[in-house]
Amino acid sequence: MVSRICRRGAFVFALLATAVVAGPACADEEFPFGFEMTLDAARMPGSKRIPSLDIGDNGEVVLELWCKGGKGQFSVAGNTIIFVPGAMEMRNCPPERAQADDDLLAALSDVATWRRQGDAITLIGSKALRFRLNTN
Repeated sequence: MVSRICRRGAFVFALLATAVVAGPACADEEFPFGFEMTLDAARMPGSKRIPSLDIGDNGEVVLELWCKGGKGQFSVAGNTIIFVPGAMEMRNCPPERAQADDDLLAALSDVATWRRQGDAITLIGSKALRFRLNTN
């Protein structure tokens, strides 16, 4: 009787230990709420900026695009994602950067799914947008 209880206890302990070790691996697949991420793109000529998204713990997002800036909201359920842009601050910038901002906002608004591979986040809609988590 005592040995049976010890074996069951050892089995439960091994199961819990496995769950604790596997837990961080699953966290890599979660949406990166609470992180900032930068678009995987080159700088535009004459600009030092690269678009970034600072995503809060509840999905609120601060966007800094090529020229414009503003807020929005991400809603995530599994691998499904919806982005709703808020008001954007119009800044003085060349027409090509303003158009790139509008194109990026349209692509973000069209995003339907996402996937994560390490520090790379891909938002998938009519266009795939690849971002890198700022982990430093």
